[in-house]
Amino acid sequence: NNHVVESADKIQVLLNDNREFVATLIGTDPTTDLAVLKIEAVSLPYLEFGNSDSSLIGEWVLAVGNPLRLQSTVTAGIISAKARNINILNNQQYRIESFIQTDAAVNPGNSGGALVNMTGELIGINTAIASRTGSFIGYGFAVPINLAKNVAEDIIEDGKVDRGYIGVSIQNIDDKLAKGLKLPSRQGVL
Repeated sequence: NNHVVESADKIQVLLNDNREFVATLIGTDPTTDLAVLKIEAVSLPYLEFGNSDSSLIGEWVLAVGNPLRLQSTVTAGIISAKARNINILNNQQYRIESFIQTDAAVNPGNSGGALVNMTGELIGINTAIASRTGSFIGYGFAVPINLAKNVAEDIIEDGKVDRGYIGVSIQNIDDKLAKGLKLPSRQGVL
């Protein structure tokens, strides 16, 4: 995740077999909170990409990471929502928040870790929690792998993410907005 590496002078990657590598930062995309790192190694194990668009609410998932300095932790839960916007990237004008929400335990240190489905396919990158305490209280959020894959490919190929803009801002219609504009309904967007 971008929030993990954005202030780093040196980035080290620790593998499950305890090998450590100094990573090269290829690029970041703060609007999705993603980063692409490169390490010089051979014969690394890897996960196959799944299709996050076809994942289902209620589907079992595993969250993998190193929370609270505990190496290689796996927790289980279900997908409880898709395309969730939690307003965590408020400092980004053109943020893209379309998170997979899960109740698999995600804590500080899970960021950048895998969210996998029950066939072992990567469907998300663990990114955030919704918590008043800073620790897990039931909600974890992951960037869907379909979005992450597109961002990573752009960063690797061009060093940046290219996006089209049509000059439109969209916001949900809440009660205050509907009353102020004398709208008959709270449905739709402005």
